[in-house]
Amino acid sequence: MISDVRLLTGKAELAQAARTFRTAMVGLPPLGPIDDALIDRLFEPDRTWGAFDGETLVGTTDSYSGRIAVPGGAWLPQAAVTHVGVLPTHTRRGAATALFKAQLRAAREQGEAAATLRASDARIYGNFGYAIANTSVSLEVDTQRARLRAGLTYSDKIRLIDSDDAWAIQARIYADQPVSRAGVITRSAYWWDFQALRQTHSGTPNYVAVHGDNGSETGFVRYHPVGLDSWFTSSERTIVVDDIVAYSPAAYVALVAHLLAVDLPHRIVFWSRPADDLLPWLFEDFRSVRVSAARDETWLRLLDAEKALTARSYAGQGSVVLEVSDAILPENATRLRLSPEGAERTNLSAAVVTDVAAVSAAYLGGVKWWQLAQTGRLGDFDRAAVETLDTLFTAPALPHSGTMF
Repeated sequence: MISDVRLLTGKAELAQAARTFRTAMVGLPPLGPIDDALIDRLFEPDRTWGAFDGETLVGTTDSYSGRIAVPGGAWLPQAAVTHVGVLPTHTRRGAATALFKAQLRAAREQGEAAATLRASDARIYGNFGYAIANTSVSLEVDTQRARLRAGLTYSDKIRLIDSDDAWAIQARIYADQPVSRAGVITRSAYWWDFQALRQTHSGTPNYVAVHGDNGSETGFVRYHPVGLDSWFTSSERTIVVDDIVAYSPAAYVALVAHLLAVDLPHRIVFWSRPADDLLPWLFEDFRSVRVSAARDETWLRLLDAEKALTARSYAGQGSVVLEVSDAILPENATRLRLSPEGAERTNLSAAVVTDVAAVSAAYLGGVKWWQLAQTGRLGDFDRAAVETLDTLFTAPALPHSGTMF
């Protein structure tokens, strides 16, 4: 029985939350001692919730404050939800429901218009208004076949940087990058600290190369080898690209060229790229790159639908009156007229009536309204209005984040 759900504040409670989450996830590697220093690196203050059975913490969730880029280039305040877990002794007893309701309401009251997460279990989050907003792919390059196309222009200003300086330089380059597509999120100091912590405990070497002049870099790539036990005898030596940021196509090509210049690997795996990534088109042999995996990336939940729909841009012509309902946050319900000029409240009859999960799915432009209509995910709708919505929500590039949290 869940007796209480509340914010956790003291170091002892936060340490217990970290242990509770890792117990619930079962398969996570150890982080070492959970002391006060680690707590300060892991938790943003006043954002961790706990569910209690009496005095026992049995479930937890937390989030990081930040922003997400939306179509048109604006930034929307968001809660990046993570560390969601309920002990196996207390699953399916309402702990997750109570935690999410408290967390979502608090985030909205703090002015965050959206919540996003990466789902370990795809069966849970739709119950709370979340929806898959984009797909991420893993791309595998066969280095024996891959040759960059003749005529590609790129700079050779690439240098490897020492690990002691690498995290700060990566953070600066990432923060200064131009917004190239919707779905990109800001990365907090907590995020970067956790990457450094994971690297320390992994025992695996990693390498960082940057593009551009010192102090005015325009990209970086971080990568590591896998299969170290048989590295020198293997015929499938692989390096994995953990992170890559490029301010321009030319910078992207330069970073890819650097990876190809690493002599020993047979394969290069880019673990998270947009579904419309440039990579296969850079090579003479398109088939030297294959999609080795495709997975849902951003689960999006609009907390302030009016604010979110007003923030993004719209394409094409025509207009649609859209009515949004929200069972968990009734104050989030709204009726808006959407057009290339923007979004505005209206009392006109709605041509499409649906819930917040459907709007969240379509919001970034990675899911089509016709897909939602044909799979029964919309309520009342006019077919022509659905076609107009697809035109209005068109974006020049598919959404992608590239940030796991």
